[in-house]
Amino acid sequence: MIERYVLDLHEVDETQAAVVGGKGAHLGGLGRIEGIHVPTGFCVTTDAFRGAMDKVPYLADRLEQLSHLKSDDREGVRALGEEIRRAIEGTAVPDDIAAAISGALARLGEQAACAVRSSATEEDLPTASFAGQHDTFLDVVGPTAITDHVRRCWASLFTERAVTYRRRNGIDHRAVRMAVVVQQMVFPHAAGILFTADPVTGNREVATVEAGFGLGEPLVSGLVNPDVFTVRHGEVVAKVIAAEQRAVDALPADDERETAAQAQRRKQQPPLTDAQAVQLVQIGRRLEAYFGRPQDIEWCLADGTFQIVQSRPITTLFPVPETGDQESHVYVSVGHGQMMTDPMRPLGLSMWQLTAMVPMHAAGGRLFVDVTRRLSSPASRAGLLDAMGKGDPLVRDALETVLDRDGFVPSLPDTDPGGPPSGGTSEPIEADPTVVTELIERSQASVAALEHDIRTKTGPALFDFLLEAFEEHRRVLGDPLSLQVITAGMDATGWLNDKLREWLGERNAADTLTLSAPGNVTSEMGLALLDVADVIRPHPEVVAFLQGVEGEDFLDELMGLPGGTEARDAIESYLDRYGMRCVGEIDITRPRWCERPSTLLPVILDHVRNFASGAAERHFEQGRQKAREKEEDVLSRLRALPDGDRKADEAKRMIDRVRTFIGYREYPKYGIVSRYFVYKRALLEEAERLVRAGVLAEKEDVYYLTFHEFHDVVRSARGDDRLIQRRKDELRSYHALTPPRVLTSDGEALNGAYRRDDVPAGALSGLPVSAGTVEGRARVILDMAEADLEAGDILVTAFTDPSWSPLFVGIAGLVTEVGGVMTHGAVIAREYGLPAVVGVEQATRLIRDGQRIRVHGTDGYVELLP
Repeated sequence: MIERYVLDLHEVDETQAAVVGGKGAHLGGLGRIEGIHVPTGFCVTTDAFRGAMDKVPYLADRLEQLSHLKSDDREGVRALGEEIRRAIEGTAVPDDIAAAISGALARLGEQAACAVRSSATEEDLPTASFAGQHDTFLDVVGPTAITDHVRRCWASLFTERAVTYRRRNGIDHRAVRMAVVVQQMVFPHAAGILFTADPVTGNREVATVEAGFGLGEPLVSGLVNPDVFTVRHGEVVAKVIAAEQRAVDALPADDERETAAQAQRRKQQPPLTDAQAVQLVQIGRRLEAYFGRPQDIEWCLADGTFQIVQSRPITTLFPVPETGDQESHVYVSVGHGQMMTDPMRPLGLSMWQLTAMVPMHAAGGRLFVDVTRRLSSPASRAGLLDAMGKGDPLVRDALETVLDRDGFVPSLPDTDPGGPPSGGTSEPIEADPTVVTELIERSQASVAALEHDIRTKTGPALFDFLLEAFEEHRRVLGDPLSLQVITAGMDATGWLNDKLREWLGERNAADTLTLSAPGNVTSEMGLALLDVADVIRPHPEVVAFLQGVEGEDFLDELMGLPGGTEARDAIESYLDRYGMRCVGEIDITRPRWCERPSTLLPVILDHVRNFASGAAERHFEQGRQKAREKEEDVLSRLRALPDGDRKADEAKRMIDRVRTFIGYREYPKYGIVSRYFVYKRALLEEAERLVRAGVLAEKEDVYYLTFHEFHDVVRSARGDDRLIQRRKDELRSYHALTPPRVLTSDGEALNGAYRRDDVPAGALSGLPVSAGTVEGRARVILDMAEADLEAGDILVTAFTDPSWSPLFVGIAGLVTEVGGVMTHGAVIAREYGLPAVVGVEQATRLIRDGQRIRVHGTDGYVELLP
């Protein structure tokens, strides 16, 4: 193969990122669009980079060391990166490469002032922009200087910021190559940045133009304040003029120099007119259409003509669900309701969609429900806002923000919104424990039938069977009696809180009245792990062994230790009942506890250390006693009121109802996850057949296919490695995105706000979900497997689905970024009597691990203590 060290930009297009890097490929593509002007130049290719790097002493060894540094070793990254940069900058550019650069420069003019710009192969990607991570040099003149600056661009591949960015995006340092773009300098009147979507709100209908005098580099670097134009539908709708403009001019006959407050003319005349801002946005819309996504564009204006010096995807925008129409849509996040806002793999997304009770739309690895129709008519709108407000006031606030915008949500007459009312039937149901028993038995029978019938299904027949099983799944989930029981428990909770506050001034009384309610499978799961710890605690050899476990084969290894058989039996018994659960369990691709039992060991060992034997029974009995005492106190005080006997009788009926039914609130999710694990085992067996047949490289590759794509691969015995790799890359990029509570079809991401004035200065607002006040050490934990808790600690995390409940028995309070009154974490916090505040925005960033905090679970805020 003949290596080419230099390519003119007009020879390049966007398919050649491997040769000229992301920036070079985009610039080459831009130059092919009619009417788009790009400064003349050439690319020093990745072939040149490889040839030069071959001459750098010990580079391969240093890159190997860099790839093995721990993620938190910032000093190691800094020192090794600096060492690599010095080695590159200290190695002469090979003569043949230097000659190729000089030859290309001669075509521009040897003394032409040039911009020398890094263009890495992993740069300006849809999933990772690398904006500002690598170096750019302006006004470089002459072959020697340009060759030297090309080498400095190569070295910038290993700055601390670039290395850290790659690590965060899962990109291998050894696989990245650096090309360099050399372009003739433009001497502009004005320059700046254009975002074809609002970079703050995400609105795709709004473009933002930032403009300053002279070169754009000071503006990009934040050295000057730009004029800012907001353009929507071909019109400037807002404008902010900088108080003082500073300019950096590139002069053909002199060095770059900075001038302050460029004379009275510049004070009186802005860098762009409104008409020019609109014209620039029109150019940007063409580039957006060409590249298929919103763009971050660097531009300059010279001699009345706009020139584009860079266009890259805006990678921070949350994607919008695809609908195929031009109508307005409003979407509500599913993950916030399910307490799992991490991105899901395609198989997990499609399985949840196929088994859900309502249509769901995927975007950014998350799921959303389209609520536009329910918002469009007054009656259904009121019901939706009421339901959302009770669950998560931030969702309601975000929806109301959208509704305040004239014309976005269409107005329709009151009609049936086309689905069951939120929460099912409102018919009253009396407290009868046999109803709950019957529902649980129905669910267990359905799962048992599924396990029996699926055993003989393989190949395409398995997928046909699963589609029928999904119908049964939805039937169980939508059982009217089940919905009636759940609603009865929730309504009774609300009634008790409202009426006891009205009659007795008692706030959140239901939190205590529901302590240790019977039949809550999630709270039972947490307490059961205390019983496992009781079995392990008397055996120090077992404890010591478990503290050093690495890998998932430890259960069999326990057999050779004193007490090991008992320990193994206790853990396996726990896994038999709860092993289908895991963090993020709504995603079928997540490893279950029975697949990765080591996940539970930190919690078990914390329980061994922090609790005495019999803690589970004591904890449950203490809760039940508090609830009984609270009931007696409330009823006694009610009877002392006017019309007290009636009020007490009504309250007693509601207390019985809530204690009978509130525990069942957690069972349907348990049933869903039980069915999911049956589905998963069958699908993985099918994936293993595909691996044996050479269709897939590894069985987990099916996680990156939708259910129907998986079915097609089984039918055709043909896989698509490129599709799977693209999906893996997309998933990595989705981890960097924070899903909004509410999303519009314009791309606007809304998270709502707490509109309250009763929170002390400096405190963090949230939603009160479990009464009480507690002060303690904050433990910021993002991965349950890394939990290290002491008695009295307060758990601070992003979200808690049911799998986190084993941690709850050992903490004193709870703070989460996501959640509502009836989400799983809130229910279990009340069950265990933990003061809890949820929906605290950026709690895991604003609260330091180890910091002392005070959680006000009754009033809904968190104080940060000195």
